Amino acid sequence: MPDAVLHLERLRKSFGALVVTDDLTFDVMPRELHAVIGPNGAGKTTLINQISGLIAPDSGTIQFAGRDITALPTHARAELGLARSFQVSSILPGFSALENVALAVQSRAGSSFRVLGRAAAEAALNDPAMAALADVGLAERAHVPAGELAHGEKRALELAIALAMQPKVLLLDEPMAGTGREETARLVELLRRLKGRFAVVLVEHDMTAVFALADRISVLIYGRILASGTPARVRADPRVVAAYLGDEME
Repeated sequence: MPDAVLHLERLRKSFGALVVTDDLTFDVMPRELHAVIGPNGAGKTTLINQISGLIAPDSGTIQFAGRDITALPTHARAELGLARSFQVSSILPGFSALENVALAVQSRAGSSFRVLGRAAAEAALNDPAMAALADVGLAERAHVPAGELAHGEKRALELAIALAMQPKVLLLDEPMAGTGREETARLVELLRRLKGRFAVVLVEHDMTAVFALADRISVLIYGRILASGTPARVRADPRVVAAYLGDEME
């Protein structure tokens, strides 16, 4: 699709005899929040890993902002504006929230890490890092060690780190995982505020969050897209209800 900021064409990935991405074509439009849902083992995280460059597809192509990035390493994709979060927190617990984000700013600028742990002492790094923390509601927690933040705050910090990378597309792999009801509600509201600033690919099991946020939903089953469309269209699709959502839709 020529107007898509992210386009995957006939992507395929196998691990031995197990096909986890099966001739998959997928696109994301600028400023769209495109959710990917499906049961455990559907291939959602493997898909995100291929887009971000952590693993290479066996065949097919990945185009980002009109450029073929299929063979680019992860750091090169990040420099182009492809950022992601992980299911398991990837923050540095011994560093403050501000230092965590400042290091992302430093990385985005292409600097070395010789000042690791002191990055936030530099105004050129500190100012955009504080702006990212303010975006996610963590400005008052800037100097708290990341390891001492509540689980939901750590998720918000990961978003701040991603924001510091100035993304064109943000890949979110189950950002609500392990959060309680109140933390989930805060994260949903945060993502709602961020919507429209850049495109988002959201992998998530919390259907309340998905249907509250998504502009478009794709349902992944056994490495293939079963259905894709607006939340209303997906909600009404009997194949989706039978294959995955079931009682969630009632």
